Amino acid sequence: MVGFWHRLGTKGKAFYSATLSPPCSSPLTLPHIWVPTQTSHRPLSSGFHRATGQTRSAAEIMSGKPIARDINLRVAAEISRMKAAIGRLPGLAVVLVGYREDSHAYVHMKLKACNEVGIETSFVQLPQDCTQDRLIDVVSSFNSNPSVHGIIVQLPLPQHLDEETIINFVSPEKDVDGFHPLNMGNLALRGREPLFIPCTPKACIELLLRYRVEIIGKNAVVIGRSKIAGLSTSFLLQRHHATVSTLHSFTNNPEQITRRADIVVSDVGIPNIVGCDWLMPGAVVVDMGTNSVKDPNSPRGFRTTGDVCYEEAIKVVSAITPVPGGVGPVVISMLLCNTLDSAKRAYGFT
Repeated sequence: MVGFWHRLGTKGKAFYSATLSPPCSSPLTLPHIWVPTQTSHRPLSSGFHRATGQTRSAAEIMSGKPIARDINLRVAAEISRMKAAIGRLPGLAVVLVGYREDSHAYVHMKLKACNEVGIETSFVQLPQDCTQDRLIDVVSSFNSNPSVHGIIVQLPLPQHLDEETIINFVSPEKDVDGFHPLNMGNLALRGREPLFIPCTPKACIELLLRYRVEIIGKNAVVIGRSKIAGLSTSFLLQRHHATVSTLHSFTNNPEQITRRADIVVSDVGIPNIVGCDWLMPGAVVVDMGTNSVKDPNSPRGFRTTGDVCYEEAIKVVSAITPVPGGVGPVVISMLLCNTLDSAKRAYGFT
């Protein structure tokens, strides 16, 4: 198993290469205990493995859809209150470069969610061969637009564009993805407060809290260290006082490390890489992978699956997020929350 990670090759390795205020709170603070946004959505019938010292007879399916609906309703209500009080609405700008089908699908979902809650949107589609200067000009125009409170440059970008340069150019005050070095750095440092928390890890923590998963003092493993999810999820789990191990392409014996974890979070992008032999009985699994797998029985010719082999894991774990329908819907809700928080900060609205 040691050699497995190295057999991934360059392409495969690229996939690998606390405590917060409730979403939609303003201003953002980082207290020592993050109270979930709402009471537990579906209380566990008999508790969690080592997290509570109890055993379960069946795995809990941690669906994100009802949680996302609840958050979105509260975001919409807050936006209505803002409009009635000051006549203003939050604004989100989305920039898409190229013609990747998955990126188009993600952007469509984000714009649709914004429309449903009352966030105004601006969408710019740039060609695949767009120059870096052209992309920077577009981002710069949104940076200086006072009606735009959040800016998203949909990743990944075409290879000829420097993602880090573009991310760094987005104003930290409008970086609702939370990827700017100022926001990531402040998230990593205890005692600092980022303006925005990345949406995917924020959704991960929200799910764990809603389903009453105890984090403090537990062993957590994050598989993957991408800036979009894995790295910042490690930071958030540490803020919740978990003991966190981060696995990557150079980690030896990864399955042995994950088998000791109370909480396993996967951000790899490789279908079914995590099997039941990687998991401790009674562990809690948050699968952040979204992978398309060919399926001749599907009308679309493919199906969406996560990094974790769901059919195997559900027989072993005490709780798991499904793919799709787990983390994904809550990620979109966290984007809406970040955009709302940015607008409230810009207008001094409380």
